[in-house]
Amino acid sequence: MVSIGLKGVIVGGLVAGVVLNLIDYVLYGVVLARDFADAMQALGKPPADSLVPLFVLLDFLYGIILIYLYASIRPRFGPGPKTAVWAGLLMWVLVAVLHAVGEAPLGLLPMRLYLIGIAVSLIGIPLAAVAGARFYEEPA
Repeated sequence: MVSIGLKGVIVGGLVAGVVLNLIDYVLYGVVLARDFADAMQALGKPPADSLVPLFVLLDFLYGIILIYLYASIRPRFGPGPKTAVWAGLLMWVLVAVLHAVGEAPLGLLPMRLYLIGIAVSLIGIPLAAVAGARFYEEPA
């Protein structure tokens, strides 16, 4: 049985986390910032700016879990970008799709924001997986 390289998971996961944070900053901090502010105001809630450190931390944790997932399936699917994309797609279903499916019926945010987030993360999460996987190595 092949063991997972913890150092590679951490390093690759942090790289993946940087990619996820950059994508989230552009999407939620720039492109959709006004939409989210309006949605929060409609809910009678203050802007979520104070939660940014939490979201940054979560993206790094998602990145580490993503590269752990890549390392876990790598012995079966082989090393490389194709396997990283598969790991990213699985993570996309678990994190983006299922989250939106579970939360959207509550009507907290406009459906458009959920759909944009799902669509962007369909590209972003596999991209982060490929970037992070480049830094993963099996232990000697």
